[in-house]
Amino acid sequence: MSVLVLSHESSELHVGPPGHPERPDRVLASLRGCRSVFTDVVEGMAPPVERALLEMVHDGRYIDSIEAFCLAGGGSLDPDTYAVEASWTAALNAAGSGPAAIDALATDRADTAFVAMRPPGHHAEHAKAMGFCLFNNVAVAAMHLRVSGARVAILDWDVHHGNGTQNTFAADPFVLYASLHEYPFYPGTGWVTEVGTGLGKGFTVNVGLPSLTSASAYLAAYNRVVLPTIKQFEPDWILVSAGYDAHRKDPLGGLLLETDSYGAMAASIAAIVPSSRIVAFLEGGYDLSAVEASTRESIHGVLGITDAADLPTAMSGSVERVCDLAVEALSPYWELL
Repeated sequence: MSVLVLSHESSELHVGPPGHPERPDRVLASLRGCRSVFTDVVEGMAPPVERALLEMVHDGRYIDSIEAFCLAGGGSLDPDTYAVEASWTAALNAAGSGPAAIDALATDRADTAFVAMRPPGHHAEHAKAMGFCLFNNVAVAAMHLRVSGARVAILDWDVHHGNGTQNTFAADPFVLYASLHEYPFYPGTGWVTEVGTGLGKGFTVNVGLPSLTSASAYLAAYNRVVLPTIKQFEPDWILVSAGYDAHRKDPLGGLLLETDSYGAMAASIAAIVPSSRIVAFLEGGYDLSAVEASTRESIHGVLGITDAADLPTAMSGSVERVCDLAVEALSPYWELL
């Protein structure tokens, strides 16, 4: 078995202010994790995204403004989000990485794919950069699949809610967006009652968990709400917004996942679609050792190198209450217990 790893040197040139947590070392740690997997690794360079595809997710005037901002030397786009001149190339390549990975898997170049790129993407809105993100990489990849008629599930296990991804597909019944995240927490969205709009009602799934939720309770919530919804949706592809800032070692997050938690979730989705229809994208994660180990465990889970474990079911207190509310909000659309 083999894993296709897409990256690009431009990711290392997207450099922020001293001490900024979203730093080049993050992608290097993820690459170390990819290279340490117990299987063949095929590495490739991520190409720039096609403008027409990027405009299916982002406003053309916004794209032009990011280009102009970067080429003028960059600076701060908001208190969290920065750009430098090299960020323009980095952002184009990050957005182009998903479609390239999908096309490679569709032609049997590897058994799964991991995109180790930055800047990350799931906070980027139609016409707004935020949360360290310039373009929404996973949304661009989903749109690439969407125009071909595929049904796409996006699993977002970053500690922060992916507001940009949710809003991109809120009204689309052919893209299921499912997120587990710390709540209330940045960006302040993602409560269980946010289930989509119009024809997309029911195709947005949010499980907003309280701070200090344990790995076992998190996985029980995933097992009760998110996993059965993805199964019933019957996707052709699953894209993972693989943020590792819900790891207990992360300095920014407040959840308590273990490294093997990511392997367990990855293994569970590989039972729904073939591994060659799964692409993971690096999102957050700011403890380098956790990013490295969790990247490796995610790949091992998808490929079945790590044995699939039975997911826990026991939870109590506030986590159980959140799941009850999520089930109540989603019960008109899915069979959930």
